[in-house]
Amino acid sequence: MNYDVKDLGLAAKGNDRIEWAAKSMPVLAMIRKRFEAERPLAGLRLGLCLHVTTETASLCRTLQAGGADVNLCASNPLSTQDDVAAALVKTDGIPVHAIKGEDNATYYKHIFSVLEVKPQMTMDDGADLLSTLHSEKSELLPELIGGTEETTTGVIRLKAMAKDGALRYPVVAVNDAMTKHLFDNRYGTGQSTIDGMIRATNRLLAGSIFVVAGYGWCGRGAAMRADGLGARIVVTEVDPLKALEAVMDGYQVMPMSEAAHIGDFFVTVTGDVNVIRPEHFELMKSGAIVCNSGHFNVELDLPGLAAASSSRRLIRDYVEEFTLKSSGRQIYILADGRLINLAAAEGHPSSVMDMSFANQALAAEYVVQNRGKLPLDVFPVPERIDKEIAKLKLSAMGFAIDTLTPEQEAYLASWKEGT
Repeated sequence: MNYDVKDLGLAAKGNDRIEWAAKSMPVLAMIRKRFEAERPLAGLRLGLCLHVTTETASLCRTLQAGGADVNLCASNPLSTQDDVAAALVKTDGIPVHAIKGEDNATYYKHIFSVLEVKPQMTMDDGADLLSTLHSEKSELLPELIGGTEETTTGVIRLKAMAKDGALRYPVVAVNDAMTKHLFDNRYGTGQSTIDGMIRATNRLLAGSIFVVAGYGWCGRGAAMRADGLGARIVVTEVDPLKALEAVMDGYQVMPMSEAAHIGDFFVTVTGDVNVIRPEHFELMKSGAIVCNSGHFNVELDLPGLAAASSSRRLIRDYVEEFTLKSSGRQIYILADGRLINLAAAEGHPSSVMDMSFANQALAAEYVVQNRGKLPLDVFPVPERIDKEIAKLKLSAMGFAIDTLTPEQEAYLASWKEGT
C-alpha cells in the first residue's frame, strides 16, 4: 500500500481519538450499519481531499463499509491530525497521504498520489483535488462519474468552473445542504474558531473588540460565540443584506478601514482574497491579533504585511509577530493565516460533523445510484436526503416532531381554501 504519514506508531492514539469522536456521531453510525449490509459503493474508487481529522476517519470507515476503495489526502497543510492518519493506514488499510505542516510541494504531491488510483469519484473540501484533476490530469476525467464538495470556498470555485463551461463532471454541493451550513458553518465554525484563537493566544475575549469580516453562516457563528464570551462585535461586509442582518442582530457594522483602528481581534470568514490588506494592518493598534477561518489563507494579504514589516518572529506556537516599518507597531498573525480552527485546535465538534459527513456519505450513494443521469453542473443535496439526516439527528438526540394530518396536507395543497 502506498501511503505517506508522519509515524505509524501514533496509530493506537489515533484509534482512541477516533473512537471518542464516533461516540457523538450517531447518524453516521446508522448509515454505516446500513452500508455494511447493502454495500451501495461496492467497487467504487473514491478519492478524498479532506481535513484528516477524527471525524473524517469516521466518514472514511463508513464509505469503506459501503464497499468503496477509499484514498485520502489532506485539504490543508496544517489541518492533519497525524495520529488519525496513522490509524487509518495501520488499522483500516486506507492509503493516506497527509502530514501536518507539510510544505506546498508535498501537499500537491499528496494530491497527485490520490489521483494515481484513477478515482471514479472525488470528495473535496476546497476543490483542490477536482481542480488539479481538471488542469493536470485531464486524461482521467472520462473515469469520473461525479463528486462532492464540502465547503463554501470550494462551491464558489466549482460554480465558477461550471459557469465557464470548464466543469467536466457533476458535483453535489454538500456545503449547501441545510443540515450542513446551518449547523456545521454556524455552530461548528463558531465554536471551533474561538477554540483555536484561545488555544493559540490564551487571551481574554471579554471586553475586547472582536471584528468579524463576513457575515455568512460562519461569520454569524463566530460573532455569536465571541459575543457570548463578552466581546463587543464589529462586522464588516460587502453585502447590504448581510450587513443589515448584523445590525438587526445587535452588532456594529462598518468598513474594514474603520474597524482596523479599533479592533483587538480580527477573524476573516469570507472565502475571498485580500480582505485584510497592508493599508488595514497599518491602521491597527499594536498587539492586534489577526486570523482567518476561511478555507484558504488568501483572505489575509500576508506577503503585503511581510513587505511592510521590518521583522517577523514566531513568538509562540501558531503566533507570528510582525513589526511594522512605519510605526513599530506589532501585529500578530495566527497559524500562518490558515484555518485557525483546524490549525491551532481540532476543528468542529464531532456532533456537528455527524450531519456534514452523513451528507457526504449519502451524496456519494446518490451519485452512484444516478450514474450518467446527473447534470454537468454543481447541484444541491436532494431535499429528501437533507430531511432524512435531520430526522435521524433529532431521533438520536431524543426528540420527536409532529406529523401533518390528512386534513392539514389537503389544506396546504389547495388554493380554494380561504378565510
